[in-house]
Amino acid sequence: MPPTPGHATPQRAPDAPPLPTTTLRFIFYSLSHFWGWMVLMLFLETGQAVGNILVPYAIKGIMDGVAHGAPAGGASLWASLQGPLLLLAGLNLAEVLFSRASGAVLIIVGPRLRQRISRNLYAYLQHHSARYFGEHYAGALAHRISETAVSLNHTAWAVLCEFWPITVSFGVSIALLLNVHPDLGGFVAGWVSVYVLVSYRLALHCQSYAQDYAATRSQVNGKIVDGVTHILNAKLFARLGFERDYLNRFLETEVKAARRTFWYMDWVRWFQFAAAAVLKVGTVYYALTLWQNQLIGVGDFTMSIGLALLVIGDARNLSRRFLDFFEYVGNVANGVHTIVRPHEIVDAPDAGPLHVTQGRIEFRHLCFGYTPERRVFDDLNVVIEPGQRVGLVGFSGSGKSTFVGLILRHYAPQGGQILIDGTDIAGVNQDSLRRQVSLIPQDPSLFHRSLMDNIRYGRLEAGDEEVYAAAALANADEFIRRMPQGYESLVGERGVKLSGGQRQRIAIARVMLKDAPILILDEATASLDSVTEQTIQENLDRAMGRKTVIAIAHRLSTIAHLDRILVFDQGRIVEDGSHAELLQRRGVYHRLWSMQAGGFLPEKRGEETAC
Repeated sequence: MPPTPGHATPQRAPDAPPLPTTTLRFIFYSLSHFWGWMVLMLFLETGQAVGNILVPYAIKGIMDGVAHGAPAGGASLWASLQGPLLLLAGLNLAEVLFSRASGAVLIIVGPRLRQRISRNLYAYLQHHSARYFGEHYAGALAHRISETAVSLNHTAWAVLCEFWPITVSFGVSIALLLNVHPDLGGFVAGWVSVYVLVSYRLALHCQSYAQDYAATRSQVNGKIVDGVTHILNAKLFARLGFERDYLNRFLETEVKAARRTFWYMDWVRWFQFAAAAVLKVGTVYYALTLWQNQLIGVGDFTMSIGLALLVIGDARNLSRRFLDFFEYVGNVANGVHTIVRPHEIVDAPDAGPLHVTQGRIEFRHLCFGYTPERRVFDDLNVVIEPGQRVGLVGFSGSGKSTFVGLILRHYAPQGGQILIDGTDIAGVNQDSLRRQVSLIPQDPSLFHRSLMDNIRYGRLEAGDEEVYAAAALANADEFIRRMPQGYESLVGERGVKLSGGQRQRIAIARVMLKDAPILILDEATASLDSVTEQTIQENLDRAMGRKTVIAIAHRLSTIAHLDRILVFDQGRIVEDGSHAELLQRRGVYHRLWSMQAGGFLPEKRGEETAC
């Protein structure tokens, strides 16, 4: 969305965490709070790796002692082996202590790290625009947050608990083998170098497969959430089989992506096993040759074979971890790419709070389009005076909802201004703006929380009695008290445990409790029966007081009593006046009022002629 002329649009909302937009910087940023723990982990993992890789060295001492037999003078064999045996016991004890201490650090840090990443991503996600959320599945976004947090954890632990200990093991092993014989150490060092380089290149090539697979999994997860959310619609239209087939098409895509990834991984494992065979056979042959030529002793031969086997085990683990590592990095990259994008609508650096004392709303030379080709408003000028109650009517797509969305700053205009009490809303804090405006939507969405929590969401500090009073005004108190847990009853996801009319009444109660000076009604009583609608309409009229009210309506009878009606047509206000004035003009509004069926506005232009 292009910025408003003359205003620089920051890339990130001021209240959002300063998350880097590149994968590597995002990983370092997320770990920056835990550097002390990371250093401790490195130390502990180093101790564990050294303790493990020096075991063959201790066994070498034992084998040399056994090969030479008991020393002269009657000293026992056990006495001569005391040093190597104590070294072996000490190394095993050190490995246990270091590994368990490292595990304890992992338990302490791991959950906190996941919490920090999830919290930061969620906080950043909150500041995206309505357009962004309209383009992404809610389930897929939630999955991305969770998968990014888990994958970044795995990435950190792969480096600290896998790559670093393996590097230590390789270094100590090669040093010990070089001490046994330079050629033997050089052979293993060359094998390790080639193996690590090839494994890295293969795993790096696998990253694109892993990223595609991760993106496909997120898409499938979003489709499943979407299907489960609308499963009642599927039942209503007898489309359960269709939904299974629809989901299966995406599952097939996931299967193909998985097979591409796993087949590539299998080829990597072929390389692993072949390279391991070369090292095992080569080391045994080389060590036997050196022993046969009396260049090394039995202990050296035993240590060489033991080290070779340990190196092979670590190398296989390294190659496998390379594959996992790049999959984890791919998941993190997907999360960063999806969520850590520039925010479309952000507060100005010097944005202050909006204080509404009158409630005057002015659109001044406003230009707005969802895309450059899809212009909705072009030089729109309109003033809604303080305390005025204004109805918006027009065909679908004429600009009514966009008009309201711009007041709430869900979208940013390409030109012009929207002023409330003379203050340009582009220069105020978005939270303060929305605290001054209440919206009752046509299809309200409730949290899967108690009825008390859902109503109190309008004003968190409100007492129970104030909640009860708001519910009574919305004609909701009676049905709430009939429920098994009363106000503590859970409403289900998006309020599915309630009827449409009950959800609407809870939404009205929430807005009445909020008591903002500007009130927007989007077919606020459309889901109610006539008797309930009449009761709530009377309560709404009383609650409106001197509020500035904007009401969108398809049923013209619900706004006929308002002070003023704006008739929209293709982004223009073609008529403006009271119900009686507009009828006297015998223009567009008069035709709509005369021709609407059952009190409802036709959906599109041309239908009034058919009527």
